[in-house]
Amino acid sequence: MTRTKVAIIGSGNIGTDLMIKIMRTAQHLEMGVMVGIDPASDGLARAATFGFETTAEGVDGLLESPQIDEIGIVFDATSAGAHKYNDEKLRPLGIRMVDLTPAAIGPYVIPAVNLEEHIDAPNVNMVTCGGQATIPVVAAISRVVPMAYGEIVASIASRSAGPGTRANIDEFTETTSAAIVQVGRAQRGKAIIILNPAEPPLMMRDTVFALVSLPDGPDADTVKAQITDSIQKMVAEVSAYVPGYQMVQDVQIAEIPADQPVETLLAAGETVRPTHQVSVFLEVEGAGMYLPAYAGNLDIMTSAAVQMAEQMAANGNPRLAEEAVK
Repeated sequence: MTRTKVAIIGSGNIGTDLMIKIMRTAQHLEMGVMVGIDPASDGLARAATFGFETTAEGVDGLLESPQIDEIGIVFDATSAGAHKYNDEKLRPLGIRMVDLTPAAIGPYVIPAVNLEEHIDAPNVNMVTCGGQATIPVVAAISRVVPMAYGEIVASIASRSAGPGTRANIDEFTETTSAAIVQVGRAQRGKAIIILNPAEPPLMMRDTVFALVSLPDGPDADTVKAQITDSIQKMVAEVSAYVPGYQMVQDVQIAEIPADQPVETLLAAGETVRPTHQVSVFLEVEGAGMYLPAYAGNLDIMTSAAVQMAEQMAANGNPRLAEEAVK
C-alpha cells in the first residue's frame, strides 16, 4: 500500500500526539518531518529518537527539507496567527493542510458530520476541541428538527491547556460559535470554554443545550424519540475514531416554561419561540498514547485530524495540481 508522507508543524503536546497516532494507527499516512521552533522541545527529541527528520526552523526549515517534494499533507498544530503564515508558504507547492488551530482559513470539518463535503479542499480547519466534541450532537439534533439556538460548554483540565490553547481562547469561542451554525445548522450558536484547575485533573466534559420547536400532541413523543436515536447514532460514529467519547447521561428533552425569556437567545429576526430544550452531557477520555487520559480535549483534536488526513490520502494523491493551487 502506498502511503502519503506527512509533516507536522508544532512539536508541542498536540503535534507529538499526532506523530504517535500516525505511527500506531494510520493506514494511509507515513510520518516524514517534525517541525518546531524550540530545539529543546520534547516533540523534536522524540521524533529524532524514532528516526524522523526534524527542524527547529519552523515552516522555513520544512521548505528546505530534502523530503519537501514528497510531502502531501501538513498538519498545523501551532497557533491561529502562525497558521496564516504557514499556509501562505506551503500553498504554492500544492501541499494540503489540516489545520488544528482556530485560524479557519479553510472550511470547518467535523469528520462524523461533513468530511466528504471537503475531501478535496486545499486547507481544512478542525474547528476546536469543544467543536469536535459537541457539534456532531448539534448536527444530529438539527437533522431531525430545526434548531433555533445551540449552546455548548466545554470544560477541560487546566493542566491540559497549553500556551497555544490559552493564547487562542477568543478564537476558540468565535470559531466554535461559527461552526455550530455552519456545520451544526443551528440558527444561532454560542460556545463557552472552562479551564478547570481541579486536582487531580478531571476528564473533558462537554454539554450541549439546544432550543427546538416540537409539534403539539402525540407527535411530540415521536420526534423526541427520533432526536434521541439520532444523537445515539452520532455518538457511535464519533466513538469509532475517538474511543473515549461517550454520553454520561440519557438525553434530556424538557418543555421550556412560558415565563423563561428565551427570546434573548434567538437569532435576529427570529419570531418563532422554541418549545423545548434538549440537553446532552458528554465525556471525552484520551487514548493515553502520549497525552494523559484526562486530556481528552487534545486527543479528540488529533483523532479527528488523523481521520481527515486518512480519508484525504485514501481518496488519491493529496498533493494539489498546479491549476488547483492558483
